[in-house]
Order: sequence, then structure tokens, then C-alpha cells
Amino acid sequence: MNIAAIQTFLSVVRTRNLNRAAEELNITQSAVTARLDALDQALGTRLLIRSRKGAMLTKAGFGFLEQAEVITRTWENARSRANLPRGVIRLFSFVCDPGLWTGLGQNWIRRIRDDHPETAIEIWSGLTGNAQSWLQSGMSDAALLTEPLVGTDFDSREFTTDSLIQVATRQREAVRWDPDYIYVDYGATFRAQHAEAWPTDETASVAFSSPDWALAHLLSEGGSAYLPRRMVTDLIAEGALFRVENAVVFERRTFLSWRKGHEDNFPWLASSGANPKEY
Repeated sequence: MNIAAIQTFLSVVRTRNLNRAAEELNITQSAVTARLDALDQALGTRLLIRSRKGAMLTKAGFGFLEQAEVITRTWENARSRANLPRGVIRLFSFVCDPGLWTGLGQNWIRRIRDDHPETAIEIWSGLTGNAQSWLQSGMSDAALLTEPLVGTDFDSREFTTDSLIQVATRQREAVRWDPDYIYVDYGATFRAQHAEAWPTDETASVAFSSPDWALAHLLSEGGSAYLPRRMVTDLIAEGALFRVENAVVFERRTFLSWRKGHEDNFPWLASSGANPKEY
């Protein structure tokens, strides 16, 4: 079994077709077939049901899929570390919850780049499940999430408190229900707090899982939404948005988790002094 065979398997899964996978990898279809056969033989099981109509995962294929992704990411990570630019002595692989990047993760990474120019940085977007897998496999070094990673392989610390405030495109006080309200889903804890603070039978006509997308929609279409204070402070100062008066503020804790022992290479992981400005 080799990395090319695993990459070929993932290409077939993506394209659902051996011909398209061959085109994507710039190899012949017979080479695709040979690599898949070799992979099946190495694992002792059949990963794909192949036919003229395409290719489908078997039960064993589903089980192997996540590991295949981990293996290929680990390989790419190893290649990156082995080919660092001149003057760079280490690579820091960072996973960030996409909702925590703007104004939080990006500020922390900017400070690291300024303070540690000898360190190259790669940044991956991922939630808790992805981050746990990537850190366990050694593909990534640390993750910024809304909950700490728990396990014998990890250390964690509270990173900062993220304040969620209600803002609107026109100046107003809090009301029971705004028909132009945009709902942003920050997870189970937020959903419970929001339902308690704003008990109503009304349902927002637009909802997002990403505060960045919600902000873009808000500025384009108008209305109101709960957004991280870090994202809207400048817009409020410019008069593009207004803080809704007397609206409850929600707070959520954020956590930095990392693989144990990595503080030797990356001392800022355990240092509370590396926190970005708290809002």
C-alpha cells in the first residue's frame, strides 16, 4: 500500500468515476484500476463497487475513508515540513473554528508571525470532530474551538471570552421580534440561551451557521443579528451598524487545545500572554 494508491481511492470517491479520477490525476484508467486493486489487496478487503456506471463505497470503504483522508493529510503535512523556506525552522499547523477566525484567530496568528518569523504557519478550517482527529494523528499542532479537546493526548487553556451582541442596520431599541432578524446558529448552548432570552413562536426567515456570511448578508439586505463584538466594533464606529439598545448580551468561552509536549516547539501555546485583545 502506498500514498498514490490512497490518493487514487480518494479521487475516485470524489468523482464517483474511474475515468474522471484518471483525468484528475493525469494517469490512465488502467493505472487507476491497478492502484485500487493493490489497495484492496493490501487491506484484505474490497473498498469500492466498480461498474460502468461509476463507483460506490462498500461498508469497508466507508470505514477506511476517514483514515485515508488522515493519511493523505499527514503526508502533505510531512512534505510541507520537509520543504520549509529558507530561514524557517519549523511549521505550525493550526486548526480554527471558522466562526472564530475573523478578528480572533487571525489576530493571534498575526501576532505569532510578527513575534516568530522563523515559524511557517498553515491554517485549516475545522470543527471539534475534525480538530480532534487531526491533532491525534499529528497532522496539526493546535486548535481554537468553542470547547476544549478532552483526552490524554491534549492540553488546553481558556483563550478568551467571545461576546455576541445584537446589531442592526438602523438605530433602535430591543423589541420582542424583528421581522428582518437574521438568526446565527452558534451551537446548542447558544440556542438554549437565545430561546430563554427571546421566547417567541416566530422563526427567522434567514439563518446562517457562519457569522461572516451573516454579516455580509446583514450589510447587503439590512435587518438585525447577533454577531461577535470583535467583528462589528469598527462598523459600529463607522455608523454602518448600530448596537440594539437594551438587548441581552451572550457570551461564549473559547479554548485553545494542543498536543501535549508541543509547548517545547511552540511556547506561545501555554502562554496566556499570547491572548489577543479581549472584547
